[in-house]
Amino acid sequence: MAIVEAPSLTALRDPLPAGRDTAIDFLRAVCVAGVVLLHAIMVGVTVVDGSPVFANASEGSWWIVPVSWVLQVMPLFFIIGGFAGYISFRRTQARGGAAASFMAARVHRLLRPALFATGIVGAALAALSIAGVPADIIAVAGFRYSQPLWFLAVFLGCQALLPALAMAHARKPLITVASLVAAALAVDALRAITGFEWVGFLNLAFVWLALQQIGFFLADGTIDGRSRRARAIAGASASITLVGAFTTGVYSPDLIANINPPTGALLLVGVVHLSAVSLLRDRIDAFSRRPAPAALAAFVNRRTMTIYLWHMPTLLAMAGICAMASLGNGIALPEPSTLAWWVSRPLWLAAALTLTAAIAVAFTRVETQPSPPAADSTRRIAIAAALGVASVVLLLVAGTTVLTAALAAGGMLLSQRLARRSHQTAGGEGVADLVRVA
Repeated sequence: MAIVEAPSLTALRDPLPAGRDTAIDFLRAVCVAGVVLLHAIMVGVTVVDGSPVFANASEGSWWIVPVSWVLQVMPLFFIIGGFAGYISFRRTQARGGAAASFMAARVHRLLRPALFATGIVGAALAALSIAGVPADIIAVAGFRYSQPLWFLAVFLGCQALLPALAMAHARKPLITVASLVAAALAVDALRAITGFEWVGFLNLAFVWLALQQIGFFLADGTIDGRSRRARAIAGASASITLVGAFTTGVYSPDLIANINPPTGALLLVGVVHLSAVSLLRDRIDAFSRRPAPAALAAFVNRRTMTIYLWHMPTLLAMAGICAMASLGNGIALPEPSTLAWWVSRPLWLAAALTLTAAIAVAFTRVETQPSPPAADSTRRIAIAAALGVASVVLLLVAGTTVLTAALAAGGMLLSQRLARRSHQTAGGEGVADLVRVA
């Protein structure tokens, strides 16, 4: 992972906004809630021949297409990540910090709750095995837990590269973002021409980095500096192009299918989201200052990664309890997508949100404790970030088992140790203590 030193303050001349952006904080909270709801509605559990079966309820279902249009919020989340990261990095520079300080803070803020969650999940899988739960059910649970972790690996990588990309944005903003977009579209084309599906996974870098880069334009005022007409035309053009890509078969109309692997359709979704946000910014800002939205934003933004990491274990536990209750009482669980299943969804979704929130409250301190002083070496912190990404990728590729959880947790722990200043060199006030994830 190649990281260059941070650009000087003179290289980034756009003024820093004062205070927090309540509209962006609120939108981030909405995105996190949307992810939880989407995954909750996709969880399906039934009992077949006296054994629980966990499945993706959306597979082969017509309803996932319109649901995905509403709840596929990841493009907006990465744009917001670029916006918040760019401003946070600028503030780090203003306080005299460097790229290493910013990167180290990201490593700790993202991997600390991940280490905690991975360790507990690994211990839980071991306990289930000792309790005599069938190995295939444990394997499915581990696999389902691993699936959403792609976001952690990609987001950590994108944020680690943010200082270098901020310098590129300061020098050649349009060329930088155009290069990332072109690379993403080239991967799509190569995948379609060759038929090699694995090629598409290169876009785990290009698509999400491009969306993060788009967030820089929102942060530096470029987007808001354009006329409302220009922003509306951009959003409308992206919408029309997206519909055309769906109808011609270039991209699937199921936006969930477009995330694994990522495709250029997500870039178009991101432009639509960005256009809508910029046009409605004043109204969103006013709404976000009301007591209820402000409380939601405050709650979620302190616990973003904790909520993300624990919502899937919560859903799996809920599914397991439902299966055991069905087996114990002889009550059949409704088949996914049936009328009875849909009738039960409001209660299911409410329980998922409530339980996830309760767990997030219990584990708040894991995410919010201050980061330790950063190591002085940018190269060392880059290695730490790469090790953290690799640890998460292990869980994605091999699935979460007792062994892989232990190995991944060890990698995350080592990553955080590499990112912090050693006792021999520590002294005075650590720059990383001044930095917090926006």
